[in-house]
Amino acid sequence: MIRNSIEGVAYDLDGTLYPNYRLNLALIPFLLREWPFLLAFGKARNIIRAAQESVPAKDAAPKDGPDFYAVQARLIAGMVGAEPALIQEKVETLIYRGWEPLFKKIKLFPAVKETLGAFRDAGLRQGLLSDFPPERKLEYLGLSAYWDAALCSERSGRLKPDPRPFWELAEALGVSPERLLYVGNSRRCDAAGAKRAGMKTALISFSPRFLGRNRGAADFIFHDYRQLLNYVLS
Repeated sequence: MIRNSIEGVAYDLDGTLYPNYRLNLALIPFLLREWPFLLAFGKARNIIRAAQESVPAKDAAPKDGPDFYAVQARLIAGMVGAEPALIQEKVETLIYRGWEPLFKKIKLFPAVKETLGAFRDAGLRQGLLSDFPPERKLEYLGLSAYWDAALCSERSGRLKPDPRPFWELAEALGVSPERLLYVGNSRRCDAAGAKRAGMKTALISFSPRFLGRNRGAADFIFHDYRQLLNYVLS
């Protein structure tokens, strides 16, 4: 039996389907070589998130408004003293495409494929929403076949926790938000964003400290995908 009229389960990718530390270890050479650029990249995205959180999604510019990637490039360029066009090319080459081959060596959390397969067999719609382009990562992780929709929030022009990309995911899945369970690892970006969009929420957590800090942040908190499997198919 499927819990609480859930018709679909959707997921974040990074840190949710695999441990973040595995990617961080693989990124050490890049971090040592490109840390000023990566620091500026992180600051630019924080600025974008803060600006978007100050404007409700319903009042924001339409999807065909200012280009997200151009805005991001201008912010980074101002921090590192370079031309925005060169920065946009560098982001595409080093981060969006440069990191993807690393996923060939990344191991998933235990029971991820088992859980995805069981949900698919139960007739649940399954989606993925990441702040970064997910297609090649999913291919390298061996997960391409499980999704009815896999979206990148950047392409909506809004980063999580803005509700717009969550609404677009629900539309792509053909499931109303209140009948979707969104699974993530971030209280702010995943749980809060999905709740703002009207979805049920689940957080993957491992340390007691993290669990205590996030208690009540989601409808369900788990540390093993078999727990998620039992929760949904209860």
